[in-house]
Amino acid sequence: MSERPARRPGERRCPWCLGSEAYVAYHDREWGRPVKDDRVLFEFLVLEGAQAGLSWSTILAKRENYRRLFAGFDPAKVARFTPARVERLLADPGIVRNRLKVEGAVRNARAFLAVQREFGSFARYAWGFVGGEPVVHRRRSMREVPATSPQSDAFSRDLKRRGFTFVGSTILYAFMQAVGMVDDHLASCPAHTANR
Repeated sequence: MSERPARRPGERRCPWCLGSEAYVAYHDREWGRPVKDDRVLFEFLVLEGAQAGLSWSTILAKRENYRRLFAGFDPAKVARFTPARVERLLADPGIVRNRLKVEGAVRNARAFLAVQREFGSFARYAWGFVGGEPVVHRRRSMREVPATSPQSDAFSRDLKRRGFTFVGSTILYAFMQAVGMVDDHLASCPAHTANR
């Protein structure tokens, strides 16, 4: 993991991350950094789906529990989770205990493996929706950041067609931001691509 970006005069972090040290660390070290590792992409797919209707701080606080309970986010292992294993997960307060989300993560693991078989990697498939390179914006305020994009719309439609769940366009746009397919750091932020 890279260190926090150095701040220059006039630079300020994206305001959404200023609520806690965990948020600041996530913003500085991960959010918007290009990820092409399938296991990390699967992790964010599960976590973004779990976040639906909740705050990201709730998910960050439970992230280590998710890693432990979801086999280090190994999609091949999660795809083999049995109904009994799902019941054990639903009894654990360390994660979001929503049956649809937990069962959806298992279903998504199976669909994720099918995408890997077809494309060679999930990363190759996912990054194809942005032409293989991050879409870098130069937004001046958080009001300019959309909830969806034409790319997240297309990505969402295709994932649903492939049997994924909890992959609406808003969730997918957040996923794309998290894994650096889209750089929505404000132009003044030291973590923006142009300022690194």
